[in-house]
Amino acid sequence: MKKHLIDGQNETLILVNEQDIQIGVQDKLSVHLEGLLHRAFSIFIFNSQSELLLQQRATGKYHSPGLWTNTCCSHPRPGESTLDACNRRLYEEMGMRAELKFSFSFLYQYKFLNGLTEHEYDHVFIGQTDQEPEINLNEVQEWKYISIPDLEIEIGLNSELYTPWLKICMAKLKENIPSK
Repeated sequence: MKKHLIDGQNETLILVNEQDIQIGVQDKLSVHLEGLLHRAFSIFIFNSQSELLLQQRATGKYHSPGLWTNTCCSHPRPGESTLDACNRRLYEEMGMRAELKFSFSFLYQYKFLNGLTEHEYDHVFIGQTDQEPEINLNEVQEWKYISIPDLEIEIGLNSELYTPWLKICMAKLKENIPSK
């Protein structure tokens, strides 16, 4: 498995209302401390066997460290389209490129034990490739491919090992899986 490192950076997040209309910008930490609704995206990469590429979040992440989640997720920068942000972060986190297509959006709010809150208007993009990841160790500590039925079993047995947003959007994701 190939791995690469890139420098992290401070982010400014796009604050939105419940219709995903921008209402401001604010620094990432204060957005999560205050639980403000902000724009986000989640990427789900499938291989030619219809298996989902999961990442295990790096242990240095300030929330959900070490948990398994979808291929990549993050936030667009002010002035950046969500699709451009998806392509940028997929490469920065996983060292991959794939054609991404918008699939669906969902709102969720989740309060973590450390006092941070995710409150996101999350845009889900799906892609398909057999390219092997070259992970960014600042973001990802491990990766694996898994079938959706096996993932559902794993989440049922070990829910605490998976991020809340992955569990929240699983049903809608199943409706949008690319066929072999």
